[in-house]
Amino acid sequence: MATMIIQSILVVCTGNICRSPAGERLLQKYFPLIRIESAGINGLEGQAADCCAADTILQYGVSLQGHVARKLTHAMMRQSDLILVMESRQLNYISAIAPEMRGKSLLFGRWLDNKEIPDPYCKSPDAFEYVFDLLVRASQEWARRLNR
Repeated sequence: MATMIIQSILVVCTGNICRSPAGERLLQKYFPLIRIESAGINGLEGQAADCCAADTILQYGVSLQGHVARKLTHAMMRQSDLILVMESRQLNYISAIAPEMRGKSLLFGRWLDNKEIPDPYCKSPDAFEYVFDLLVRASQEWARRLNR
């Protein structure tokens, strides 16, 4: 069986202001030669990263400075070798609007027993800590498995 070389990853969440920008920047640390972008199914286009998200991820040595939210498009999905989503409902959304993309779409938490990564938006600092811990661990697993 041929091994696919991943040259681009798209990280998807709901608004593209918390989880997906954090996942994007975390993966960029591990894959500096791969194009990694993020978008949201209901992307809050033009908005900066959520300040709680930015403050929390900074504790992991990652900055969300300069992030601008985008809405997910078919073109973005087509141009990506791998699409990582936070929740099953995002997989279902992609399957509904672009069934041909389902085969390259997986949960970001795939290697954490297919764990969904919940949306911390407008929740407590503890919720952000929990979510970003999951993102960090999931990113490390993606790095370990894709860098073989």
